[in-house]
Amino acid sequence: MSTEEFDVLIVGAGISGIGAGYYLQRDLPDHSYVILENRDAIGGTWDLFRYPGIRSDSDMFTLGYAFKPWAEEKAIADGPSIWTYVNETADEYGIRPHIRFKHRVVRTSWDSREARWTVEAEHEGRVKRFKAKFVLMAAGYYNYEQGFQPEFEGSESFKGTIIHPQHWPENLDYAGKRVVVIGSGATAVTLVPAMTDKAAHVTMLQRSPTYMVSLPSEDALANWGRKNLPKHFAYDLTRLRKILFQQFFFRLARSRPDKTKERLLALIREQLGPDYDMETHFTPRYNPWEQRLCLVPDNDMFTAIREDKASIVTDTIESFTETGIKLASGKELEADIIITATGLNLRMLGGAEVTVDGRKIDTGKSYAYKGAMLSNVPNMTFVFGYTNASWTLRADLICEYSMRLIKYLDDYKLDMATPVMDAPPEEALPFADFSSGYFKRAEHIMPKQTHRAPWKQNQSYMHDIFDLRFGPLEDGVLTFVRAHAVAPPAAEPARAHELA
Repeated sequence: MSTEEFDVLIVGAGISGIGAGYYLQRDLPDHSYVILENRDAIGGTWDLFRYPGIRSDSDMFTLGYAFKPWAEEKAIADGPSIWTYVNETADEYGIRPHIRFKHRVVRTSWDSREARWTVEAEHEGRVKRFKAKFVLMAAGYYNYEQGFQPEFEGSESFKGTIIHPQHWPENLDYAGKRVVVIGSGATAVTLVPAMTDKAAHVTMLQRSPTYMVSLPSEDALANWGRKNLPKHFAYDLTRLRKILFQQFFFRLARSRPDKTKERLLALIREQLGPDYDMETHFTPRYNPWEQRLCLVPDNDMFTAIREDKASIVTDTIESFTETGIKLASGKELEADIIITATGLNLRMLGGAEVTVDGRKIDTGKSYAYKGAMLSNVPNMTFVFGYTNASWTLRADLICEYSMRLIKYLDDYKLDMATPVMDAPPEEALPFADFSSGYFKRAEHIMPKQTHRAPWKQNQSYMHDIFDLRFGPLEDGVLTFVRAHAVAPPAAEPARAHELA
């Protein structure tokens, strides 16, 4: 089997992988690279999801790239607009020719003596092999093949249509139909108002409420700046304003949860009136920002409820019936279409098997170094965005950090950079301080963190700027070696200053 060799191999051609291609070309223009993409198109999330109303749940000034200004009027953008933006980026910076589509990475194996990764990818029924000095995992954090689908008793007896949003059928006709959307997360909050354009009625069936916050889909100040100020200056200014507000609001919510809760619910009450049952349908059991807030652009969800085009039912499911859903309260919801917006299945590193010198890496027993590398895994970074802010903010920083690290290896003629944890610490905390169901279900595959840097996840963009963009690479934990100096895997690697 022939093997292609590159300096850097990137996994995934979604918003993170295309960003990684840009930073590599900018910072390491003499390095060869390839992007392996499982699917047949650029865009990742924004190519996969096709359900009505699909949009960002963050503003595009922070979900967009730092290097490419978002130029559309709407700050809360629809999926096709984001897809176009990512594809434009790939073409504008010449990244598309580096992408190999329909290449599903199944295995990555590190050999310390060779100081190279061997990456195996399935392509049209064949295994193709690549070698690279450095691997950047930008494959996202969920299973593209299968969303989370609980087993509902009696679902086989339902005579209507059951759909998971991750697998939306093309040309679904829901005109005049009674639609029930199971779930209360971002997907459900997007689908419900979007489907009221044609459906007879849309009901959101939730087990418990989620915090919602409404924002205008257009940012008037940002649009003024784009028309009256230099393009990049206006974009950077708006981006900074959005970042500061996000961080301020998150810290406020965590430090003063009762006041934040009171204010969030008051804003919804203004939309729905004093007689609406806020306690049942809009008052979560947890504090603000223990899970992501659901964004409601232009109050569309609340408008649909006021106009009786949509409604919320808070109850648990006893079983599906031939004509709908029987609830624990005894009530039955009649439906022609049931949409199970029940969440995602998370996975790490695109689901690929990772081995280091023949030792299989269990991501669930690993620790995350700076939120960007795995303990005792050399020359590999992975992109995992913020839980309290836009994904791309952290993706940009991790890509920049990866290029700094590769350049450092080159400058000092080193071959390996490994975040070394000799023994697991006494504490092992979840990767994210988040109570969402999809995180809880995936705790066994996600790396751990501790209370101390560099094994702590700060969820702070400002902190990460100083740490990932400007912080010293040699911190006593990240160790560097030359290939010819590598002893058998059990030996402790030397530090860079001992070799330079």
